[in-house]
Amino acid sequence: MTWSWITGSWKLEQTPWKQFFDMNLAADLCLLACLTAVTCDRVYVHPFNLFSFNKSTCEELESLVQEGKKTFVPVSIESQTPPAYEDDLNNKDKLETLSLGGQGRQKLSYLKDLVYVLGMRFYCKVQEARQNHNILLSPTSLYSSLVSFYLGASNQTATYLQNLLGFVPPSGDPDCTSRVNGHEVLSSLRKIENLFKSRDEELLFSKVLCLFSAPGIPLSQAFVQDLLVSTDALYTRAVDFTNLSEAVKQINTFMEAKSKGQSKCLLTDIDPSTNLLFAMDVRLAVNVKQASQLKEPQEFWVDSNTKVLVPMLSVTGTFKYKTDDSGTFSVVEVPISKTALLVLLQPIDGSDLEQVESKLPLQSSAWLQQLSPREIKLTLPEFTIEDSSDLQELLADMELPALLGKGADLSKISYTNLTVGKVINKAFFKLISDGPEQPEEPTAQKEDLVFLEVTLNKPFLLAVLEEKSRAMLFLGRVTNPLHGV
Repeated sequence: MTWSWITGSWKLEQTPWKQFFDMNLAADLCLLACLTAVTCDRVYVHPFNLFSFNKSTCEELESLVQEGKKTFVPVSIESQTPPAYEDDLNNKDKLETLSLGGQGRQKLSYLKDLVYVLGMRFYCKVQEARQNHNILLSPTSLYSSLVSFYLGASNQTATYLQNLLGFVPPSGDPDCTSRVNGHEVLSSLRKIENLFKSRDEELLFSKVLCLFSAPGIPLSQAFVQDLLVSTDALYTRAVDFTNLSEAVKQINTFMEAKSKGQSKCLLTDIDPSTNLLFAMDVRLAVNVKQASQLKEPQEFWVDSNTKVLVPMLSVTGTFKYKTDDSGTFSVVEVPISKTALLVLLQPIDGSDLEQVESKLPLQSSAWLQQLSPREIKLTLPEFTIEDSSDLQELLADMELPALLGKGADLSKISYTNLTVGKVINKAFFKLISDGPEQPEEPTAQKEDLVFLEVTLNKPFLLAVLEEKSRAMLFLGRVTNPLHGV
């Protein structure tokens, strides 16, 4: 699909874009039916309306137009003095997320399905380009990045972004109430993340967002203020993109410093026409206390002819499990903290992972559902994965290169014409255990229990879910546990 700029508006020249939105609409209708079934005993609220502007809010928005015109110019990335406009929000909104009413739960339920659909579409594009490699994405962070640009978009660009995010209004009226409140969407995404990190000291989760603009580019105060809710820390700095090698070095050094040495080599190059660059870094490290370490490294088959020796963990308990109807893969769901679920999918009976991945549903998370409790002894590798995705490249792979391209209307970010360069989403996931080594002779299990042994010793798919909402924070593939970073 291609877009062209004709007489001041975007023209859709081929049909894949429409087909994509039709699929999203079908998913919405399916979800609508599900929600109707569980809410028939009370007044029904269309899922779209959970996040849309109402008429009274629309009137308030008109009075905020002038407020949205206030701007500031970011300080140089070389400045050693933190600017007054910057605000670190660590733990600022945690208490807000600890209790959710009925409508709050509905919002998260609706949103986690939209995050899943878009996350799976992005994952498939990465998988096509990087076969036989480790992959890691954060669907919630990718979705949050798109919502951020939606907040800065106007006119048709805003409409296209809203549709891509899956928010199709129930009526075709193009008034204010057909628009989604992006701030509410970001707040709900943040609620998921805060639920995720609020109750477990063994789970280390962090998120940093940086905006890098060319010197002298004014940014909207309202736009940046809206982004504050979405992250632990937000930084805006001016970078001279005309000196490309120096700009890459400065941004990498800045991100490494702000992540306390954890995020290294964010960039390798920059488009010389860039005057705005977006970077989000999300990190999760989990110490599975209940797991024990095997004394010796174990075999992991990278492919049918290649094996490597990797450190392995063993954990025994009652976990949820299933095999699919065709018998090509198994799924096990393991609590790895008080708030996090690790879902592991492995091919069985001679199937390979790429074959299984190609059959996973994009519009439904059925493979994550209808698992049953089983007594299981699970053996899996210790692993660390760090991966980086450019949202611009993912959109181009989806035949949407113009969505955030040079013709995009991002006038709510700046009244200066913006050329958005890379939109980096970096994801990091580490799974370890400092529990005791497994004894030579395992402690005898209860005689009346028969444990199913599940060993992940070949490429597998993983997902990390928040326990209450079951929203997907990470999605990835491990083809070689030794090649994680």
